[in-house]
Amino acid sequence: MQVSLSGALSGFLSRNKILSQTRFMLALAAATAAVFTLTAKQIEAQGCILARSPEQSGLPLEQGGTLQTGHYQVTIGERHQFSYQHYVGDVYQEYRAQDKTQVENRINIVTANLTYQWTPRISFEVDAPFLFASRKSQNSPIKYAASGLGDTIIGANIWIKNPGNAPRGNLSGGLGVLMPTGNDDVTNTTDSNTTGTGPAVQVTAPVDYSIQPGNGGWGLVMQWMGYQRVGKTLVFYTDGDYIATQGGTNGVQRGATLSTTTPLNNYVAISDQYLLEGGIAFPVPIAHVKGLNATIGPRDEGVPAYNLFPNSNAGFRRPGFAVTAGPGMQYSRGANLLTAGIYKAVHRDRTGSYPDSVYHTHGDAAFAQYVWLASLTHRF
Repeated sequence: MQVSLSGALSGFLSRNKILSQTRFMLALAAATAAVFTLTAKQIEAQGCILARSPEQSGLPLEQGGTLQTGHYQVTIGERHQFSYQHYVGDVYQEYRAQDKTQVENRINIVTANLTYQWTPRISFEVDAPFLFASRKSQNSPIKYAASGLGDTIIGANIWIKNPGNAPRGNLSGGLGVLMPTGNDDVTNTTDSNTTGTGPAVQVTAPVDYSIQPGNGGWGLVMQWMGYQRVGKTLVFYTDGDYIATQGGTNGVQRGATLSTTTPLNNYVAISDQYLLEGGIAFPVPIAHVKGLNATIGPRDEGVPAYNLFPNSNAGFRRPGFAVTAGPGMQYSRGANLLTAGIYKAVHRDRTGSYPDSVYHTHGDAAFAQYVWLASLTHRF
């Protein structure tokens, strides 16, 4: 799902044509946002909230173009975030920092993606994430950790138009299956006696679901990517995905004992998740450096309070969403593509879950200030 500007940067568009294309892109963005709002009204991501949607491997804006028929590409990507700022709704809980009771999540996700271009329009891919994460409360010496293979995605994508006949704009859609290959029940044994005196009290329990490698259920992956060239150098792009899960709970008990007052929160929910992003890309004119492009735009990612499919929404989850924005870069040379981006949070919201609505409560969640992304793609 990658494109090239070569062959599309010749000549200038007339002013009327530029305005027409710009209106088209604005209308497309508005329609996409409207549809997405209807299907995912309450969502959340980052830190205490799961943010595990697959990342696009980038737009090779100079060399390479779309992947050729019969060829493969391998992408290794890295996502890093440090979450510590707590929100209830969109209100920052500053007292948590003052009282030193913030929960701190450090999450690194390394993803390996293999794509095979079967025909000019159809490709197949396998996406396997590996999680390395830790979690601790600021006022406690106890630190929890988890690592391992996450949930694997196998999918297929199709361009609406033949890429060879669509140099100025195209749109692709894809379907896939998320398989529960990740462990959703990683346990840690810790010393719960934090007084510094007396014997150790060993406790073995599952770590918080936000740092578990797996979600514990199957899912339907729906994804898209589109681009439209405007003028000589500008490209508008959008991509994203929605993972609709089987719902229910994964059977992992959250506490040592079952609660009789809030039974809907006794087990971890299998929840949907999504990612939506867009922006503009343009070449960076540096002497003797070809294939360098910059990108800038927003991202919106999260976990819905209610799953898309009409199944059970029982179980504990921290729903909400985070909107981030920032710059990125893409450097293509030969068969290789390097991408990187830094996205700063501009809006965070921990929405209410289904159990929250039943028990008339509203939990909080820790969010990150920044999301760091990088990837390296090689074609062969």
